[in-house]
Amino acid sequence: MARQVVIVHGWSDTSSSFGPLADFLRQHGFNAVSLWLGDYISLEDDVRIEDTVKRMEEVVRDKIATDGLADSFDMIVHSTGGLVARQWLSQYYPSGRNCPVRRLVMLAPANFGSKLASMGQSMLGRVVKGWNNWFHTGKEMLASLELGSRFQWELAHRDLFVPPGETEAPSPYGTPGVLPFVIVGTHPYTSQLRQIVNENGADGTVRVPAANLNVRGITVDFAADEFEPKLTPWPTRHEDLLFPFAVLPDRTHGSVITPDDNEVKSVPASQERLGELILQALKCEGLAEYRKIQEEWDGISEETASLAADEQKRDAVIPKKKVLGLFSQGGAKAEYFHQYMQVVVWVVDDHGADVSDFFLEFFGPETRSNVEAVYFHTEVLEDVHVNGPRRCFYVDRTDLVNEYYRRIPEGQEKVLAMSLSVNPPGDNVSYFSSSRIGASGHLVVHKEEEKGRWLHRNTTHFVKIIIPRTPKEGVFKLTKV
Repeated sequence: MARQVVIVHGWSDTSSSFGPLADFLRQHGFNAVSLWLGDYISLEDDVRIEDTVKRMEEVVRDKIATDGLADSFDMIVHSTGGLVARQWLSQYYPSGRNCPVRRLVMLAPANFGSKLASMGQSMLGRVVKGWNNWFHTGKEMLASLELGSRFQWELAHRDLFVPPGETEAPSPYGTPGVLPFVIVGTHPYTSQLRQIVNENGADGTVRVPAANLNVRGITVDFAADEFEPKLTPWPTRHEDLLFPFAVLPDRTHGSVITPDDNEVKSVPASQERLGELILQALKCEGLAEYRKIQEEWDGISEETASLAADEQKRDAVIPKKKVLGLFSQGGAKAEYFHQYMQVVVWVVDDHGADVSDFFLEFFGPETRSNVEAVYFHTEVLEDVHVNGPRRCFYVDRTDLVNEYYRRIPEGQEKVLAMSLSVNPPGDNVSYFSSSRIGASGHLVVHKEEEKGRWLHRNTTHFVKIIIPRTPKEGVFKLTKV
């Protein structure tokens, strides 16, 4: 018998948007059980995700006790609902034990932010989303949603990474806890008004790597040695468990919640895949099947990425429109299906204080001043979002692999390296050695050869960089008298 399902919406939405999804589930065997639609306030400036989660736990427990909600159910979340669910799990069920949720299906979750969050806090956002709400847009929630936010960094340490200084930590995911599944589209919005927010490698609102729950983290410590920084990878709480992650070529942020309806007209096999994946996730039994689904969904994501290099294949999946029966127009562009990487960098000094005025340069170590470095910064690095002391870098992996390395002359090392420069805080203190404003060495972050790459496709990476703070001689003296 099918299990009960709770559906939770995203920012600026309500449960009314999920009637079609509820109907779809009923049509596929879920009509014998209750479908619960969750609502929460997301457009009031004083409500934080933590407030929503605290109230959510109270409501869930009350419904289980008094209103027929099963003590074990599945959950489907959309967009910001992903952060709500993860915060709820990490706060109330950090080990996964006694958690009422078994399967968590995340549709285009903003696990690691959305570029639109900063726009939502702007005057444009207040006019578009807040005109009938006293110009409130959910300031606190949008701050958590913004790319590179402290909330996302800290949440990742609560539910995904083992805290610094510890060897292990409980995980809400896996057995006996929750089995998460992530589905995201990589087709931008098609309506003219919404096209202003589109970017490649995203669904119009959430970037593909920002949705993926499989993350990587590392600490780069220059404090002891500017030439050879100490590298400390962050272990994950779920050890070797990979979460199923599927990238669909024909779904936008809005249509990823409507299996039977899609604003992008694709062939039936592609059109039906969203519904198939949702049902597959909800029917998953045990870790063996879970791991099999993860491998299968990884193949789906690679199949989507392959459309970037094959126009004929793209047109076979998302046909171009016929005009007067003679000409074709529209269709999907190759750039929609490029794979991206997201890197969130936080720089602190060796006292733990934030360092905000820094610059990261990317280059080939043997050809630092040549054309490929310029190409990387202008074409491969597509966006840098500054959020206080953290910066979120958005990197086109497809162009990195196919174009950047091609520009490095033969016989020279085909790698991507990073160096760090930092403006000193004043005349009396510098970072690094007193005569420098940057690290003496560099760090290789990617290679043409797949073996040994640290940056992964479709993935968000967290990088904490520690730099030495160096007081100059005049800061303190001893004079013999």
